[in-house]
Amino acid sequence: MTNCKQLVIASATKQSRATIITGLLLPLKRDRNDKFYMTLDQLYTKFKNPLNQQQKKLVAEAFEFAKHAHEGQKRKSGEDYFEHVVQTGAILAEIGMRSRTVAAGLLHDVPEDTEITLEDIKAKFGEEIAKLVDGITKLGKFKLRGDKKEVQLENLRKIFMAMAEDIRVVIIKLADRLHNMRTLEALPPEKQQRIAKETMEIFAPIANRLGIGEIKGELEDLSFKFLEPKNYKTAKEILDREFTQRKKDVGVAIEELKKELGSHRIKVLEVHGRAKHVYRFFLKLKKHNMNVERVYDVVAVRIIVPEIPDCYEALGIVHTKFRPLVGRIKDYISLPKPNGYRSLHTTVFGPSGRIIEIQIRTPRMHNEAEFGIAAHWIYSSPKTWRDYFLRRYSPEEIPEQELFWVKQLREWQTETGQGDNEEDFLKSVKVDFFQNHIFAFTPKGDIINLPEGATPIDFSYAVHSEIGARTVGAKVDGKMVALDYKIHNGQVVEILTSKEMKLPNQDWLRIVRTTYAKSRIRQQLRRAEKAES
Repeated sequence: MTNCKQLVIASATKQSRATIITGLLLPLKRDRNDKFYMTLDQLYTKFKNPLNQQQKKLVAEAFEFAKHAHEGQKRKSGEDYFEHVVQTGAILAEIGMRSRTVAAGLLHDVPEDTEITLEDIKAKFGEEIAKLVDGITKLGKFKLRGDKKEVQLENLRKIFMAMAEDIRVVIIKLADRLHNMRTLEALPPEKQQRIAKETMEIFAPIANRLGIGEIKGELEDLSFKFLEPKNYKTAKEILDREFTQRKKDVGVAIEELKKELGSHRIKVLEVHGRAKHVYRFFLKLKKHNMNVERVYDVVAVRIIVPEIPDCYEALGIVHTKFRPLVGRIKDYISLPKPNGYRSLHTTVFGPSGRIIEIQIRTPRMHNEAEFGIAAHWIYSSPKTWRDYFLRRYSPEEIPEQELFWVKQLREWQTETGQGDNEEDFLKSVKVDFFQNHIFAFTPKGDIINLPEGATPIDFSYAVHSEIGARTVGAKVDGKMVALDYKIHNGQVVEILTSKEMKLPNQDWLRIVRTTYAKSRIRQQLRRAEKAES
């Protein structure tokens, strides 16, 4: 991703000056103050899919509009304010968002920081982009000051309701926050601490929940750097040292795997190594009492193959080449993570006996792992000139198969204030969205996604609200359990129901964990009271 660390070749002439951006040598435009900023053509190159002329025109108009609106404004770092919005737009393009979302990213600070109004943006760019900008403007007032629960609550409400309204608003906010974190050093120490704290506690978990691994990892690392500078320095030094030591092994492993897979006629699209993020590496170190030898995924090898069957065939070939570590094979394809992550993971003894993690996935899985829900827009674009001609703008609607929890947020909008007090809401948010999740199975093998500590009642309502109300008992892995039993990952849950229609038990509200189950129980009880009266 592009950031503010711009490496300028000092000996070059004015015409040949360049900036290295994500490994590419691209020229940057120079302004009168000898500052460098991204050009419109460079922004075009960031998009995952090529833009048609209508889309280019939209992005160009937003680019020029924002440039004019922010003219003369400077950031604390001394750079033009316009550079911030361009970098925000570039991050959005890099993770797969489309022209209208990028346009809104370019315009996201215009109503708040200039004399141009939201109505002006609506008149120029239409209602959809104006609504996105309005949503970001409202979120712009988010501040996590102190530990006052009522302030936390109101801010969380804003974020989650914005998600429910249009998920793109929060994706733009994440891009905005990422660039702010990249330039955080320009702010006073107290602001650095506040912004880093809210990023670690709120925005990184949201990026994780949306499956946007690249943004989540970088937000965590940048926050960690300011919140715990000593631990950050220690972890980074160890990680850099280990990466240097293991890099040669990884290089040999990659070449041997390419050769072995090729000999079995497995088409390999890409094989590369990647180092672990600093913050996640530090957490692993802490878990293993700072013993780096027990952190097996310091460096991982990623193998990208065309189709899902190729993933499993490649896994078998990897295990014939390198001996696998017992108990370290994870199939996230047949059982994805709750945020949608899919891949095969195995840990093997590499060429010199050093332990290496290997991840095997398809290109789509790779994009989804890096960009999460944003990857939908990469794969929803028209592929032919005829598609472009017929549709003019390619579709940019919310994914048809929305994440289940995003649907729950929509329901919260109508149910907030109908039984949930503020404390309940805050607790529910942390349980449903920020807590670790597990998978449980129905007897037919269907997967039910639940937060840790969920009960059979939560499970039954996740299957269907009517099944929830008629629950009379539950079996877990074939054995009867109490209704307040805490379900563990991978267990098979069978719900026993009454044949007649019945009401849920009021006491269930004390034992259920998920907001969805609570809201459905309250709704059913209210409906019964209303009918009775």
